[in-house]
Amino acid sequence: MNYPISVCMIAKNEEKHIGKCLAAIRSHAPESAELEIVVVDTGSTDRTKEIAGRYADQVLDFMWVDDFSAARNHAVSQASHDHILSLDCDEIIVSIDFNQLYDMIERYPEAVGRIALDNHYFSNQIDTVYQDRLGRFFHRGFFCFASPIHEQLVHKQTGSHYESYDAPILADHVGYLGSIEALRPKVERNNALLFRELEKDKKNPYLYFQIGQSYNMIYDYENSYQYYKEALNYDIDPDEEWVQMMIIAYTNALLHTGRESEALQLEAVYDAFSGTADFLCIMGQVYLANKQYVKAMMEFVKAIHCPAAREHGTNSFIPTYNIGLINEMMGDIPTALMHYRNCGDFPMALKKIAELNCKD
Repeated sequence: MNYPISVCMIAKNEEKHIGKCLAAIRSHAPESAELEIVVVDTGSTDRTKEIAGRYADQVLDFMWVDDFSAARNHAVSQASHDHILSLDCDEIIVSIDFNQLYDMIERYPEAVGRIALDNHYFSNQIDTVYQDRLGRFFHRGFFCFASPIHEQLVHKQTGSHYESYDAPILADHVGYLGSIEALRPKVERNNALLFRELEKDKKNPYLYFQIGQSYNMIYDYENSYQYYKEALNYDIDPDEEWVQMMIIAYTNALLHTGRESEALQLEAVYDAFSGTADFLCIMGQVYLANKQYVKAMMEFVKAIHCPAAREHGTNSFIPTYNIGLINEMMGDIPTALMHYRNCGDFPMALKKIAELNCKD
């Protein structure tokens, strides 16, 4: 059975991305799909509404009230269909299996579908991808958005406790790509709302985490370190995806601010987080920064053999490059070159190969 679906989005000054986003939605929908696109604009001064009008069934205005959930819930309320896919303008659909999605609707009528999101950002001289899953597909009779910033779905009766499943939807998130100057207005807007929420709930670790994430986006590692550290003072569940993200980002901030000796304290929580190549790689970096080369080598080897990896490369070319680096530091140039060559087209490895070949 085909179920009618409404794709709901909010937008403001998104002329750079919204055309690609909406075109991708249309291109992935089969003729048999009953699909509606609803775009709610919160005050654009560029060509966002004009571009949206080429693809969307409805382009509506909503006065911005410093509340993302209010805007999203308005978009949902204006949709023609009950089954909602919520997207951001900088999220580009890569694949969606409508037949499988219809099956999921029948199997999980009162659950939230978590879409896979490939977050693109610039790291290690390349476009890096970090995948996570976010609850974005739902029945509006059961769910709505809550929280003014970094809004999340809540069940209208049970609150945050509800069943979820992995929806057959993959999207590229490109909003993190850009210069610090381009990203700074978004950071300032988000943090203004986050700090306001923090005044209401000063013991909420998730708010501290998100403030840290905002600073991390513009490479302000000192501030991100301070807010991640504050979040870690509270009782948090290491199995939560945001906690696992935070421990990596926190360690990265420690290394970027010259706190490599403090980072060794993460050995105390090693067992709780060592199930991903991401953590094994960052622990390798910690040992490397502290000149504990044997321990660093062991972590990078573990990372290569770890199947669970959120960031692209953390169980392949990134630990391989670092193994090469350690061998180079120890004077074993042939072995170092072998590992660098095993990194494929990783720019940092190619640079090392060129440097070492010039010395021959």
